Amino acid sequence: MANLAFLRGQYDNAEKLFKTTLVYMMDGGAKQDDNSFIEISLKLASIYAALNQKDLAVEGFQFCIISLNEKIEKEKELPEEILTAEEKTNTRLLLGLSLDSYARYLVANSQILHAQTMYEKALQICKEEQGELHPQTVNLLSDLAAVLEAQGRFDEAYTYIKQAHEIAQKTEHPNQHVILGNMAMILLHQEHLVDAEKIFNEALAKAEEKKDLGSIYYIREGLSELTRRKKNQEENL
Repeated sequence: MANLAFLRGQYDNAEKLFKTTLVYMMDGGAKQDDNSFIEISLKLASIYAALNQKDLAVEGFQFCIISLNEKIEKEKELPEEILTAEEKTNTRLLLGLSLDSYARYLVANSQILHAQTMYEKALQICKEEQGELHPQTVNLLSDLAAVLEAQGRFDEAYTYIKQAHEIAQKTEHPNQHVILGNMAMILLHQEHLVDAEKIFNEALAKAEEKKDLGSIYYIREGLSELTRRKKNQEENL
């Protein structure tokens, strides 16, 4: 019921149900560093973020990240017969998800440098546990490129988005149009207008094929800015 309310955006109801679930879990002997407990805590943090309750959101995200880091450190030397490799991996992946969620929150609140750190840690975990070709690796590379772009670090941003694009092509990633759009925007900032226009048009064709209205709008805005810059260049010749 809590998950359904959460998915429907019924955050007040979801919050009450998730909190009730946590109480039942603790009464049943669950520890606060149990993965299931932290998963619900992460959803509560996301609810507080959606409700703009910033202090509670930050407290929630940090609780998840700190608890998981401490748990991983405590359990890393445990032998397989006590804690399986799969269980250790699941905990690390949950940490990656928590870092990613917190990074998105930080980006939304213009804390770009802090978000970059979270994305870098999440990317490292994803590569180690799921591999270079995993779809989430592509997403995190693209997100990291975006926060570097926001800082004006366009060369670094291009390095990451190029990696994301290469993997997306190999694996037929469903969001290739998004990655291409981000790549074109970085090229636009670098004043590589010919390359940017080519990639914008490729991204637009893929976005229209996907019927992704948000991406179509973003790409067309990029093309409009590109046209303006080309005109300025011609006038300055």
